[in-house]
Amino acid sequence: MLDDDDAGGGADDLRLIAEAAQEAGRIAMGFFRRDPKVWNKENNSPVTEADMALDTFLGNELRQARPDYGWLSEETTDDKVRLNRERLFIVDPIDGTRAFIHGQEDWSVSVAVVEAGRPVAAALYVPVPGELYLATAGGGAELNGSAISVSQRSELAGAHVAGPRSLRGQKALMAAGLEQDVHIRSLALRIALVAAGRRDGAIATRHANDWDLAAADLLVQEAGGQLTDLDGRKLRYNRPDVRHPVLVATSSTLRASLSEIVRSVLD
Repeated sequence: MLDDDDAGGGADDLRLIAEAAQEAGRIAMGFFRRDPKVWNKENNSPVTEADMALDTFLGNELRQARPDYGWLSEETTDDKVRLNRERLFIVDPIDGTRAFIHGQEDWSVSVAVVEAGRPVAAALYVPVPGELYLATAGGGAELNGSAISVSQRSELAGAHVAGPRSLRGQKALMAAGLEQDVHIRSLALRIALVAAGRRDGAIATRHANDWDLAAADLLVQEAGGQLTDLDGRKLRYNRPDVRHPVLVATSSTLRASLSEIVRSVLD
């Protein structure tokens, strides 16, 4: 996937964000399970000194390499200049901060390049197990250098679906025979597991943000799956409002049936 002959600079962008995401992960591991400083943001969600250190590192590394690209990160004040840029980086320095704080493994570093509203390069690094997910538009998706693809399950009964805790035990999901897994705090990782065929589907509740989704969206798309709203529409990024409605990530064979079940519970 990192072939220098890739058209449109995709290989250069992918190499850049892959290396940056891995280095950010190494920086994060210097704080992990070492009692990092924690405080709450205005929306009452937690942030740590590690989040801020990674945001600074990624901002410096990526914006210096591509000064003409826009920038959107969970931990950087959004100045809206990005709206006038054709290409931009969309970054979540630590997706799954609560997992990071509690010393759990299900957190990730998420970096995407978005062009004209859609992701064209994606790197998702999961530092504790050392897993690097990569994708480019039209170039497929891989995990640690091996191609990945979504599950080909055609029935909901028995499907393993990752979702928020609020869905656990919901009668409609249980009646459909869904196997509900342990909660995965990183939404980006939850969707990446679908891309890798490790889960048959994933669910995101309303108000997930661009930075939670952009890299994982391209991963699942290039692995043969879909990340859509409940009406089957693809997501658009780099809009004034970075929030999204209820979403499902899965294969084309399960999208309609999973969306119908999720709509009955969440929408």
